[in-house]
Amino acid sequence: MPASNRAALISKAQKVLSKHFTPVNQVERPVLEHLLYACCLENNRYEVADETFARLQESMFDWNEVRVTTIRELSELMKGNVDPTKAANQLKHTLHSVFESVYAFDLEILKKQNLGVSVKQLEGYRGVTPFAIAYVVQNSLGGHAIPLSEGALNALHYAGIATEAEAKAGKVPGLERAVPKTKGAEFSSILHQLGAELAASPFNTNSRAIILEIDAGAKERFPKRGGRKAAKKKEAKKAAPSKKAAEKKTAAKKTVEKKKAAAKPTAKKAAAKKPAAKKPAAKKPAAKKPATKKPTAKKAAAKKPATKKPTTKKPATKKAAATKKKKATVPKKKVAKKKASGSITKRAAKGKKKSASKQLARRKPR
Repeated sequence: MPASNRAALISKAQKVLSKHFTPVNQVERPVLEHLLYACCLENNRYEVADETFARLQESMFDWNEVRVTTIRELSELMKGNVDPTKAANQLKHTLHSVFESVYAFDLEILKKQNLGVSVKQLEGYRGVTPFAIAYVVQNSLGGHAIPLSEGALNALHYAGIATEAEAKAGKVPGLERAVPKTKGAEFSSILHQLGAELAASPFNTNSRAIILEIDAGAKERFPKRGGRKAAKKKEAKKAAPSKKAAEKKTAAKKTVEKKKAAAKPTAKKAAAKKPAAKKPAAKKPAAKKPATKKPTAKKAAAKKPATKKPTTKKPATKKAAATKKKKATVPKKKVAKKKASGSITKRAAKGKKKSASKQLARRKPR
């Protein structure tokens, strides 16, 4: 959008809103109380924010007790808000973060620091929204900022001052330049009132009529009844392909897992079958060995001792053979002697006789 058109629409919006709403003068409070009041004021009317803030101060002893209180109890104390649970969360987290950083419930030091340093410190606190930071900058730190709640951003979008992307981002460029600092608090208060009405009832005819005064073409930008359902359906359709893709991926994973699971038993079966096939193969040679080799071994064992016995007794047989030969020779000699025994004996007898006579002859007479 051109800057000239935006500036013209902002000035026109300021005139139209000043007709329908009265500016609210803010009460002087410490910096911390302004921050906590902004938690109660966001997306709510000023009357509701004043009631809830006063109820918290009356029912609780101090801010430390509020910090320790549960979100459920705080949401009961903030019943008049558009979203009590969200407001209670913001309030509790803000108190926690402030206490953890400063160890006290006092932020007056932010007034002594530079505005940029103070804003960075506030942005570092958990639970502090851009609306609360802008509210504190405008009402406590003396800076120029226009707090924009969700309802106020929607109103600017319907009026054509901000685009849909800028409204979602929470920033409207050129707003602080178009609205001077002297009229910043007044413009922000009347714009906040319009935003609070839209937050309370988005299809309110009064708020729509005010926006149509600012820009006649706002009718095209207004949300339609059932628009949320249509938006949800669109989101569901957009998410459907991703869901389908995710389902396909899961289905593919399941099929792969099933294949792996199916392949594992087959491998087991093959592993179980292979040993079964090997066992008969191992048994066949075992069956053949006893059939062929064992009898041969027995025969060899039976034959070998027969052959080995002579081998082991060969030396004995040799000796026996030698003795036998000797014996055999001796009888042969004896046989020879026996054959010549007659003549020999005769000769011996003769010789004996002769010898005896000779011996007698040789003897000297006595």
